[in-house]
Amino acid sequence: MTEREKALSGHWHNPAADAELRRSIDEAQDLCYQYNHLHPAKTDERDSLLRRLLGCVGRDCTVLPPFMVDYGCNISLGDHVFINKGCVMLDGAPIVFGNHIFVGPNCSFNTPIHPFNIEQRNQSLERNEAIYIEDNVWIGAQACILPGVRIGAGSVIGAGSVVTRDIPSGVVAAGNPCRVLRKAEDHP
Repeated sequence: MTEREKALSGHWHNPAADAELRRSIDEAQDLCYQYNHLHPAKTDERDSLLRRLLGCVGRDCTVLPPFMVDYGCNISLGDHVFINKGCVMLDGAPIVFGNHIFVGPNCSFNTPIHPFNIEQRNQSLERNEAIYIEDNVWIGAQACILPGVRIGAGSVIGAGSVVTRDIPSGVVAAGNPCRVLRKAEDHP
C-alpha cells in the first residue's frame, strides 16, 4: 500500500515519503502564497485561486488572507462561509463546512494525529480524522479544532477554545478543553 493509499484509508503514513503527497502539498503551498499576496481589490482573482486550491467552494464565500492549508483539496466550504485572517487548515482528512459559517481570526482546524510512541513519531508518521462544521456555526477568534470533531448546527464556540470532542447542536461552548456552557437560545 502506498503512503497516499494509507493516508486516504486513515492509516499511519509518512506524507513526506510519498512523491504524490509531497507534490500535492507543494502545489497547495504555491497557491496559498499566490492567494496571500494578491492585492485586496483583486477579488475575482482571489476567488479563482480559492476555487483552484480548495475541493469545493460554495456561493458567497470569503476567506481573508493570510490563509494556509496542507493540501486544500480536502476542504469544502458551503454557501455563505466567512473565514477571518490567519486561518490554518491542516487537511490530511476532509474539513467540511456547512452553510452560514463564521470563523474568527487566527483559528486552526487540525486533522493530523501523531503517535505517542517516540520511535513512530520520529518516523514522521501521522494519520488523520475528518472535521465537520454543520450549518450556522460561529467559531470565535483563536479557536483550535482538533481531529475527528463535529460541531453541531447553530452552535457557538467561544474565543480561544480548544475543541477536543464533538459539540452538539444549538449550544454555546467554550474553554480548554471546550465544554458546553448553555443552550445558544439562552444567550442574547
